[in-house]
Amino acid sequence: MFGFVTADLKTLTKEERSRYNAVYCGICRQIRERSSQSARLGLSYDMAFLALLLMSLYEPEETAGDRACLLHPIAKKPWVNNEFIGYAADMNVALAYFKALDDRQDDRSLRAKLLGGIFGKNYDEIALRYPRQCQAIRDCITELDRLEADSCPNPDLPANVFGNLMGELLVYREDLWAATLRKMGMALGRFIYLGDAMIDYRRDRRRHRYNPYLAMGMEEDWQRWEAHLVLAMASCTQEFEKLPLVQDKQILDNILYHGVWSSFRQPKHERRDGVD
Repeated sequence: MFGFVTADLKTLTKEERSRYNAVYCGICRQIRERSSQSARLGLSYDMAFLALLLMSLYEPEETAGDRACLLHPIAKKPWVNNEFIGYAADMNVALAYFKALDDRQDDRSLRAKLLGGIFGKNYDEIALRYPRQCQAIRDCITELDRLEADSCPNPDLPANVFGNLMGELLVYREDLWAATLRKMGMALGRFIYLGDAMIDYRRDRRRHRYNPYLAMGMEEDWQRWEAHLVLAMASCTQEFEKLPLVQDKQILDNILYHGVWSSFRQPKHERRDGVD
């Protein structure tokens, strides 16, 4: 369900792309440091948004550098680090762990089993650092499994479950911004879930898998579905604009007003209609 909350790189300036990639590389580097080299297999650009949002809100002190790594052994890549980079790295691993467990349950695949072992090695430590967030992830997966087993025909129910998860991830600490971040996360989570259901519609139909739009007996209706996404993202950005953000605001604007729509600009026949 991730891969939606990314920047539109073509419309970022050179400096903004450099900053965005430095945050991404910082998260990758911290996954290696805090978990393992192989745990970087679960790295997602969505976590760069999470880090940038919290960095812009709280403006922590940063360290920075550049170096080559196993993935980029020749050219040095710039990176930044701070407490929110570390947080995003931990949440990336926790989410990847539960996704692997869920995939293992659904597909019984060896790959999912192996990934679950990789991401699970440090999960207990992450759960001790962030019990509220990790419990939210666990509760979300459990409830989504239940709704899927019941072939829930109401898209709002699973979308709200995923929204609750995103709300808890966006809240790093309980302070005066927590309520706004939770509302923003709820709307963003709904957008992600409903968007994923749209794009997976044909593949789920072909494979006889659960999809809320299939469960309600709905035929393809991209215009109607996109209207739902517009409402969800409007609610998200309404809360987003209440936050006192200055640092990296242009990158965050790019992600929420442009980047999140990139997956839907593809021709309809290319939207996850092929083989995994």
